[in-house]
This record gives sequence, structure tokens and C-alpha cells, in this order.
Amino acid sequence: MARPVTLFTGQWADLPLEVLAEKAKSWGYDGLELACWGDHLDIEKAAEDPAYCERQRDLLKRHGLGCWAISAHLQGQLVLDRPDPRGAGFAPPELRSDPEKVREWGTRQMMLAPHAAKNMGVTVVNGFTGSSIWHLIYPFPPQDESLIEEGFKLFAERWNPIFDEFDKCGVRFGLEVHPTEIAFDYYTAQRALEAVNRRPAFGFNLDPSHLFHQGVNPATFARDFADRIYHTHIKDTYVRRDGRAGILGSYLNFGDPRRGWEFRSPGHGQIDFEELIRALNDIGYQGPLSVEWEDAGMDREHGAREAAEFCRKIDFKASGRAFDAAFQR
Repeated sequence: MARPVTLFTGQWADLPLEVLAEKAKSWGYDGLELACWGDHLDIEKAAEDPAYCERQRDLLKRHGLGCWAISAHLQGQLVLDRPDPRGAGFAPPELRSDPEKVREWGTRQMMLAPHAAKNMGVTVVNGFTGSSIWHLIYPFPPQDESLIEEGFKLFAERWNPIFDEFDKCGVRFGLEVHPTEIAFDYYTAQRALEAVNRRPAFGFNLDPSHLFHQGVNPATFARDFADRIYHTHIKDTYVRRDGRAGILGSYLNFGDPRRGWEFRSPGHGQIDFEELIRALNDIGYQGPLSVEWEDAGMDREHGAREAAEFCRKIDFKASGRAFDAAFQR
């Protein structure tokens, strides 16, 4: 059976869920990965009112869609970040002037997220963790390892109580390994797992686009963290090497042609998706291929429809037999 193809709704939260669901079905999707903002899914309502979740599921069913995961990226970012006006904007307006209240709100939301997922009938919540040490990424002034260690200890201190709630609900958290998170590449992913004693509640939402521009092979990541790939995003990246553009982005916004790299609609960048699918087959991953559509140079509805078709094209089953078995007596 082919993996379900879903659309992450985070970049579409300006549309009512009813409108987006109708569009997504017409574009060829099997389901939606519901973002916990806009009117797509309210974490507090979903955690406290099973009837609300039933209404959201029924809305999807009316359009022939399923749901395999929900996503709380914005809320999770606030748990570890040192809030600035950008991140504070994720919290309710009345809290934004108080960084501690912003953090408390994000933490409460993440404590409720697994209960919301359980009521929605899904077992994965994707999201971010934030990071108290992202600003230390470059080792000058000279790196103080104790500061890095403190950052990972703070991750464990703040997130273990959240993961306790995930355990109670039988739900797992998939961190989207991503710059600005406690785990942003291969080795920081290893270190984050170790910081929480590799507890099963914590794993990864594999998004190859965030690994590729850093030089990390997404297929290698999938194979090496085989037991922690809880969900997969499909998003492409294009890295520009023109002698001017830097890998750190130069403070240039997405869509600026001077940037050193850009997200692209699947199939329009440089990621080897065939190798990624082979890796997912190797590790036995049968979850969704969820399109996180981001391409500053393409109409999003055109891109979303094309991306669904692309996922169908690249997906294939693992072989159930050796190709040369017919030669054996």
C-alpha cells in the first residue's frame, strides 16, 4: 500500500479549514496534517472537548480526507526560546509584552498537545522545541562548552514534563530538525536524544529541506535515526553557489534572489528524493509523505497540486524479493 500523501496546513492557515479541505481533495491529497493555529485546530478545545475533535474529523471526512498528525510548531518554539517580538507574536496579544507569560503559554499548549492528538485519533504531534543556545552557534567569542551543556540540560528540564504527558496519552513528539531548534543537524539530534535519555516520546519529523542546505544527507539521517523517524515532510531546497551568496542567508528574506539557498516546491530543487524513499523503505517507514509547501517563486495552488502528483511519482514499495532470485535453482 502506498504511503498517504498529506498537506501540512501551516502555510495555509489564512484559509478556513472547510475551504482548504475542498481544495486539497481536488489537488489529490489523502489528508491534512493540521496546524494548531488559524481555525484548523485549537489545542485547548481539542484537548478538552472530544466533540470539537469529532467535528474537525467529520469536516475532513466530508471531503474524503484523513488526518495522521497534528502540528504545534509555533507553540513549541516558545518553550525554550528567549522571546523577541517575532516569537512573542505566536502568543495571544495580551501576553506578548511579558516573556515569561509567553513561555508559560507555549509550555501549557505543548502539555495539552498530546491530549488534543489523542482526541483527534492521531499518535504524532510535530513541532519545534525552540533553543536557548541557538545564538551560540558560531564559536566566537571562543566556545564555552558549559554553556552548550546547560542548553541541553534546560531542554531536558523543560521538555521532560511535556514528554510525560505524551507518554500518558500514547502519543509521540516529532521535532522538525531545523535551524533555531535544540536539534538542527545530525550531531545535535544525537545530543538532544541523549539529553532526554532517548525516551521514546521524543523523535523526529524528517524534513529533508532543512538538512540539505547544511550539507547533511537526509537519507543518511533517516537510516541512522531509523527508530526515531515518526513523520516525514516533503519539501525541496535549492542551494545557490554564485561566489557571493552565503550559506547563512545574509539577513535576506526568502524570495530574495541574492540568498544562498531557498526552499523550493518538491521536484524543483536539488534533493535526491529517490534516495530518501529508498531510505524510508529500508527503515520500514509507512507514515505519510506530508507536503510542507514553501516556494517564494511559485503560485501556491499550482505548487500544491503539482506536489501531490510528485509524491505519487516518487513513492514506491520496497522489494519483497531479490531481483536475481529467478536465477537460483
